[in-house]
Amino acid sequence: MASAQKRDYYEVLAVERNADADTLKKAFRKLAMDHHPDRNPGDHAAEEKFKEASEAYEVLCDPDKRARYDRFGHAGMQGFGGDGGFSGANINDIFGEIFGDIFGGRQRRQRNRGADLRYNLELTFEEAAFGSEVSVKIPRPKRCEACEGTGSKTKQTRTCPTCGGAGEVRFTQGFFAVARTCSQCSGTGNVVADPCKSCKGAGKIDSQSELTVKIPPGVDTGTRVRIAGEGEPGEQGGPPGDLYVVVHVKEHSLFHREEFDVYVVVPISVVQASLGAQIEVPTLDGVVKLKVPEGTQTNKVFRLKGQGIPHLQASGRGDQHVRVVLETPTNLNAKQRKLLEEFAEASGEDVNPQARSFFSKVKELFAVKK
Repeated sequence: MASAQKRDYYEVLAVERNADADTLKKAFRKLAMDHHPDRNPGDHAAEEKFKEASEAYEVLCDPDKRARYDRFGHAGMQGFGGDGGFSGANINDIFGEIFGDIFGGRQRRQRNRGADLRYNLELTFEEAAFGSEVSVKIPRPKRCEACEGTGSKTKQTRTCPTCGGAGEVRFTQGFFAVARTCSQCSGTGNVVADPCKSCKGAGKIDSQSELTVKIPPGVDTGTRVRIAGEGEPGEQGGPPGDLYVVVHVKEHSLFHREEFDVYVVVPISVVQASLGAQIEVPTLDGVVKLKVPEGTQTNKVFRLKGQGIPHLQASGRGDQHVRVVLETPTNLNAKQRKLLEEFAEASGEDVNPQARSFFSKVKELFAVKK
């Protein structure tokens, strides 16, 4: 394909010129899935589109090649893997990253590493706010000590006869070299000739571990705490995976959290709101005094600076917001009622203007009907 006949790489992938890496990858994945030779055997047009998309993606996913292409176009790609930047070896790595075992296979060292584990941990509001140390029991396989994780009773393995120790099998399909994970050794490159009796050749046995997990201050629901090396053991003595502890915080009876700020509702009486008062307010650190000024209205919010949640992996704390709500007195005795009526009269208030207005309208309605 001559350079003059080549389509613009951004046009090939149907993306904008400022597309980021994720957008490029998604666009290429779709085109590759649609036009891959495995899905379109004997279709020359599909093969050409697949090759065109692969060439475009290999250039645009490389920052140096992309910068050169943006500046000089196809002419600037001379010397980068041929006429237009397409290189079978490099594109194999790209396919391995995007499609995993479908086309490119995984590297052996990734196969040997153990799987990551997840543990859901429920914490109280205070534990999440100030951090804690929690003991958890994790059901997970552990390395078989009898065979030292090799799966072999003699603690030895032999080279896989299918892949010759490479961990993958390569073959050519059309213009493209494809690598697939070896099915016999699962990508490890080795096989067990004399399986261990304790683990039956798996290299690991079922177990339950008890760990002390240190939760940092300021975590919230959804926070993940990574504990390196506490996942499943690797295959044939490979390194273990990691353990991810996922936090879920219980609701609190008084406090509500928004990021690192805490919110609380405190009731006050009409007298306290009218005359002003010093009230007690609960905080995460205990009860504190709050001055309510004279004439405070219901739903007034006061801020207690630095009384909120400690910032996660940083210094300082959020604030606490105190919303006061007026409580209307109920079950008044005769003296209380009289005093309130006298207060209303002194203030020039009608004690029940809405009720009187309602009954006045009722009388007017029936008078009209008569």
